[in-house]
Amino acid sequence: MRIALAQTTTGIDPVESVDALARLIAEAAAGGAKMLFTPEMSGVLDRDRSRAAANIVTEDEDRVLRAVCFAAAEAGIWVHLGSLALREGERLVNRGFVIDAKGAVRASYDKIHLFDVDLPDGTRWRESASYSGGDRAVAADTPAGRLGLSICYDLRFPDLYRALTDAGARILSIPAAFTRPTGAAHWHILMRARAIEAGVFVVAAAQTGTHADGRETYGHSLVVDPWGEVLLDMGEEAGLGFCDLALERVEEVRGRLPAINHRRPIAAPEVVA
Repeated sequence: MRIALAQTTTGIDPVESVDALARLIAEAAAGGAKMLFTPEMSGVLDRDRSRAAANIVTEDEDRVLRAVCFAAAEAGIWVHLGSLALREGERLVNRGFVIDAKGAVRASYDKIHLFDVDLPDGTRWRESASYSGGDRAVAADTPAGRLGLSICYDLRFPDLYRALTDAGARILSIPAAFTRPTGAAHWHILMRARAIEAGVFVVAAAQTGTHADGRETYGHSLVVDPWGEVLLDMGEEAGLGFCDLALERVEEVRGRLPAINHRRPIAAPEVVA
């Protein structure tokens, strides 16, 4: 099955994002893709909280979500809208959506693990200052098979992916806006590890380049097969990439190395002083 990945340099204006996403959706469908994957924060990427506040609204009010649903229906293609910043009461959520080929939202997922770190280059991020984390794992049935949903920093927490693959996910979607330092150090390694652990496909659509708010993101949108082989690496250029998934590859790899069948529940360890 053919899928497409959008690699974008999302800015601070949601109107520009609407136009770009509608164009990418049409191009993905014209290229034969049955499903398009977009990055984390596909609507607005702005670390200036006061400026961003005017463009972050509730799910019902979000123009990017409405436009993507309309464009998906018009093109007849499924879309995993990697995530949008949305308002819920006094707090924000980082929420991804699975949208079907009729433009209906089939599933949504709120990012569980929030990015609160101090990087070696002096950059400091405190996602929890504005955002509330989700509290549930989500998998959705799609034309590509059962899809496990996650977002960016979730990548570092394998227990989430164990829950998703235990629930039957054959593809893990990990949309992201990875920083350059962490991307260069860990992006490829962790993506391949998540694929290898359970013998699944990993699809990771990413932000790239220098953004209007001054941040820099790593790019390298990836598709990794169940053996850990990189099928697509989009480098650092914004654009659209295509990849053909042989979905039977999951059972083939698991038949050779059935690690997922050997999982066992692990109790808290006994600590011997």
